[in-house]
Amino acid sequence: MTKRIQSALISVFYKDGLEPVVQQLHQLGITIYSTGGTQSFIEKLGIPVVPVENLTTYPSILGGRVKTLHPSVFGGILGRRDNETDLQEMKQYKIPEIDLVIVDLYPFEETVASTSEEKLIIEKIDIGGPSMIRGAAKNFRDLVVIAAKTEYAHLEQLLKDQQGTTNLEQRRAFAAKAFEIVAHYDVAIAKYFNPGNALYFLESIPHPKTMRYGENPHQTGVFYGNLEQLFNQLNGKELSYNNLVDVDAAVQLIGEFGGDAANPVFAIIKHTNVCGIASRSSVKEAWDAALAGDPESAFGGVLVCNGTIDKATAEAINEIFFEVLIAPAFNEDALTILKSKKNRILLQQKAPFKKAEEYKAVLNGVLIQGADEGNYLEWKEVGGRDTTAAEKDDLSFANLVCKHLKSNAIALVKNKQLIGKGCGQTSRIDSLRQAIEKAGQFKFDLNGAVLASDAFFPFNDCVQMSHAAGITAFIQPGGSVRDKDSIEYCQQNKLAMVMTGMRHFKH
Repeated sequence: MTKRIQSALISVFYKDGLEPVVQQLHQLGITIYSTGGTQSFIEKLGIPVVPVENLTTYPSILGGRVKTLHPSVFGGILGRRDNETDLQEMKQYKIPEIDLVIVDLYPFEETVASTSEEKLIIEKIDIGGPSMIRGAAKNFRDLVVIAAKTEYAHLEQLLKDQQGTTNLEQRRAFAAKAFEIVAHYDVAIAKYFNPGNALYFLESIPHPKTMRYGENPHQTGVFYGNLEQLFNQLNGKELSYNNLVDVDAAVQLIGEFGGDAANPVFAIIKHTNVCGIASRSSVKEAWDAALAGDPESAFGGVLVCNGTIDKATAEAINEIFFEVLIAPAFNEDALTILKSKKNRILLQQKAPFKKAEEYKAVLNGVLIQGADEGNYLEWKEVGGRDTTAAEKDDLSFANLVCKHLKSNAIALVKNKQLIGKGCGQTSRIDSLRQAIEKAGQFKFDLNGAVLASDAFFPFNDCVQMSHAAGITAFIQPGGSVRDKDSIEYCQQNKLAMVMTGMRHFKH
């Protein structure tokens, strides 16, 4: 069903990009109604415009809070052109038909991001804008609605190509976008008023990007989010679904260690688990130690560092195949080396990344939890001796590493280097066996190593097996009814054990 636009109502906050649209409307002989700043903008272009006040017979009142909330405006938007009663009433009350509504919304989110002054924030809650947009979108059979400046260019081209006419499919598409924009706006306001546990799960994330596929080629995948806020992509192909999952795991892990230039940390992620990580006095040494932890698993992994990638490190990294490298900075000569592979993804991370909340889809709903922040709640020495300074450093490091392994998780660390790990096993003893086997596979000496466990030891079998392998210190949250079994074993064998009071399950 084709309709020709004969009148337009324009009331926008953002004027950039609007001029070509207004010029095109004028060339097509379309009557323009407007308010306030938009009216002044159009008048300065030398284009005739009818003030909305001429329709409502009321000026803008209450400090601009009420401008368009009037039957003469909403009747012109909501009147059904194929309904004889509507048309008779519009004629009776001298309500003009409005065929195009161009209205955007006050910048609520931008205001919240720039100030904490509630008075300013409240005044950026738009009332008339969402109402007009919803009304025009509801009446899409007769109206075109443009709800954001991102649609101006599309509208301008449509006006040129079709000389002011639109078809039903086009009007419905504009309406769908308009409803999405208003829904996002409402969610932002609701979340501002209720930052805690709301009655509904509310989230609205723009910028959808269709992935080549999901976790597997037969699955679809879409990412909602703006990666440009977090990274500058310096090289490589588009990030895949699986890349994004691993990049998320990588930046969360590296965020635990800050940006210590004197002791940089390098980590290697594979299927969201860390398979190599080390802290050393230089980025190159940290890379060498991280890779040595499990050079087999590093193949095709995601690499992350909290220091600048220099030429020496780039030359070393360039010898293996990897999917993604993330760092806060890259030297130019390092980039020249790393860009030798066109598909290799290089991400410059703009700032440390922290999540306030985590979501997981389960059954027919969503689970929400606060992010697992922190390392330990307490440092309670319960073993046969206190930890040495070196053991304490290694235990603290190991506990953070273990926190980012899938449960059941065990991390073996020596000199701030992951030398063995077990993760995703159905029993803790199996994770420990896996960790010890990994360490042996790459010829690491476990004598003097430390062990972190993401949850308590229900029996003393883990400390016994660890002791036999040479491990001398343990860190775990405690909380088992049989904690004393492991504690007594450590006390009898002069092993150090720390209880933290903080469990780090990761399922």
